[in-house]
Amino acid sequence: MDATALFKFSSGLYVVSAATEDDYGACIINTGLQLTSLPLQVEVVVNKENHTESVIEEAGHFALVALTETADMPFIGRFGFRTSTDFDKYDGVECLKTLDGDPYCPEHAACLVCCRVVQKLDVGTHMLFVGELVDAQNLNDEPPLTYAYYHSTLKGKTPKKASSYIA
Repeated sequence: MDATALFKFSSGLYVVSAATEDDYGACIINTGLQLTSLPLQVEVVVNKENHTESVIEEAGHFALVALTETADMPFIGRFGFRTSTDFDKYDGVECLKTLDGDPYCPEHAACLVCCRVVQKLDVGTHMLFVGELVDAQNLNDEPPLTYAYYHSTLKGKTPKKASSYIA
């Protein structure tokens, strides 16, 4: 079997974030997807070892930002290659909050969707969260950052915690 065939699946790069009264988490994911239109629902898939996963579990809501092609590797690295437990990912960048208090950075953001978790499914190394939209905004007209662009143009690597990681 050639599991690299899965590299041809189309997806984007997103920052998913959530906050509780005294904690927050944010990380890069490549698995954000609209599931239904009535009700409007999206899914995100987050590694269970990521701090962000436990914050989404506790908060019961999340924000999802689709990144644009203007995002560079230092920006992606800020959210994707460090942990929220020992690094303030929003330090030094503009940070806004959703109605539920979830942080997001409008820089390099094509759109923002805010969701309340309505279902979750343990899928092994990752947790799949289904969120019903409570708010959505277009933030930028730049082209969305696809996972293919991340690999081919930015020369980004797939980290071990990514849902698409293949050893």
